[in-house]
Amino acid sequence: MTGVNESMQITQEEIFGPVASVIKFRTEEEALRIANSSRVGLAGYFYSDDVAQIFRVARKLEVGMVGVNEGVTSSVEIPFGGVKESGLGREGSKYGIDEYLEVKYICIGGMKP
Repeated sequence: MTGVNESMQITQEEIFGPVASVIKFRTEEEALRIANSSRVGLAGYFYSDDVAQIFRVARKLEVGMVGVNEGVTSSVEIPFGGVKESGLGREGSKYGIDEYLEVKYICIGGMKP
């Protein structure tokens, strides 16, 4: 879809299907502001050949998964999940079991050898 702006419903909901909305931007900062203004954050995708930009933008995107120069980010080995209204926690990978575990911290002090 072209002619999309941030106030449109398609930018605020997760669209599962072969749909891409296109919003023009002039700077990296503007692109990040637009991307992060969404209420959802399952995944974000972008293209770049600049390694510094890849890590800078990937860190700043408010999403659970980032695809760089790649449209398919899902596989059994990766932690699948989002942020914001896209959910909490991860499925798959070694992180998927975390929701089913109880963590216990034990601190012992003052013992003599």
